[in-house]
Amino acid sequence: MPGRILIVEDTPSIALAYAAHIEAMGHAAEIAETGAAARALLAGASSFEAVLLDLQLPDCNGLELLASIPSLAATSSVIVVTSDGSINRAISAMRLGAYDFLVKPLTPERLKTTIRNALERSTLSREVAQAKQVARRDHFHGFVGQSAAMQAVYRAIENVADSKATVFVTGESGTGKEVTAEAIHRASGRRNEPFVAINCGAIPESLLESELFGHVRGAFTGAIENRPGAARAANGGTLFLDEICELDLKLQVKLLRFLQTGLVQPVGSNRSEPVDIRLVCATNRDPVEEVAAGRFREDLFYRLAVIPIELPPLRQRGNDLDLIAQTFLERYAIEEGKTLPPLSESQLATLHRHRWPGNVRELQNAIRRAVVMSGGREISLPIPQEGASPSVAEAPELSAGGWRGLTLDQIERLAIEQAIADADGNLPNAARNLGVSPSTLYRKRERWLSANHGVK
Repeated sequence: MPGRILIVEDTPSIALAYAAHIEAMGHAAEIAETGAAARALLAGASSFEAVLLDLQLPDCNGLELLASIPSLAATSSVIVVTSDGSINRAISAMRLGAYDFLVKPLTPERLKTTIRNALERSTLSREVAQAKQVARRDHFHGFVGQSAAMQAVYRAIENVADSKATVFVTGESGTGKEVTAEAIHRASGRRNEPFVAINCGAIPESLLESELFGHVRGAFTGAIENRPGAARAANGGTLFLDEICELDLKLQVKLLRFLQTGLVQPVGSNRSEPVDIRLVCATNRDPVEEVAAGRFREDLFYRLAVIPIELPPLRQRGNDLDLIAQTFLERYAIEEGKTLPPLSESQLATLHRHRWPGNVRELQNAIRRAVVMSGGREISLPIPQEGASPSVAEAPELSAGGWRGLTLDQIERLAIEQAIADADGNLPNAARNLGVSPSTLYRKRERWLSANHGVK
């Protein structure tokens, strides 16, 4: 692989000779004739795999330059070159992190061999550093976890971040699909541009097209002003469409056209305008099944699923549960102004006995509830029974008359949460079982979570 080599040499004929040999090897060479010029190049955005450093410079000693930039030897293979071959100078150079020490005059063969070895060493050092960084990562752009499954997710996010290809995120409810979209955005070159999220299941079908593409004043009843829409609001950045499988088939056609043309046409307008967005979609359904059932267009699916990322459920993430629970405990203890001890082994064992059908979101709300209800010194973790949501576990049997004394709103909430639990946390399926639209359940759950200080 071609490398970049910096030649710090004040004799032009020697510097040009070095550069000619290096470029003949297929590498790029840059020349600095003074220490100041070298500092300017080293301070730039681009790094050098190797540095040929002369010790006798017009404005400084090469060893002084090396000592004044501690990171240089750590990021580049520094080859000290001088006409003074004293052993003391060689030792001083090596102590400062120099890779090799050469005495002038240099033969072309000696120079090429040293450069080749130095570049191999730099490549190996970078690979080792990257491997160590990946191995120890337990936090990543909003994620908490160091399991092998999550390391694979982190690598996938890094690999796709700067691509313009559409990403399709799948996984159970509460696994972190929006966190994935935000992580892709923050890891990309679009990080300083808008990130706009739309939940396709939480918005009535009659308003969703306007939410996505905007509308002009008077386009329909209630359209009292122009609205840009999510696509135009995200111009230059990232648009995240959650619960994409909830889109009506007619709107799927318009989304497909938008992806093909890059043009947005607001509702009620006959003009289109281009936008530049990175699209990330997500669903907790199986999109292949949705396509087979005719509820999702096959051509749109293949257009969206250029890069698929599947998030593992919490029950498959091993000891990540411990790390996540402790992170939430510390966060909410600070938020509530309480001092709480770390979770004990028995408490962690209790957490591991639950399957967490609501995944990280369910764990998050359970820990927050425990912190809020604690007396300030320790917390109690009443984990719900399998298949039941936290509020349902302790709920009375409605069929046995246990509804007496409850308000209508409380009874409705218990019925909805039980339906969601019966659907293994799949809210769209629960909505179908209850005979209501998913947007109805999304709105009710958001209201309940806000009332309980829950986090979306």
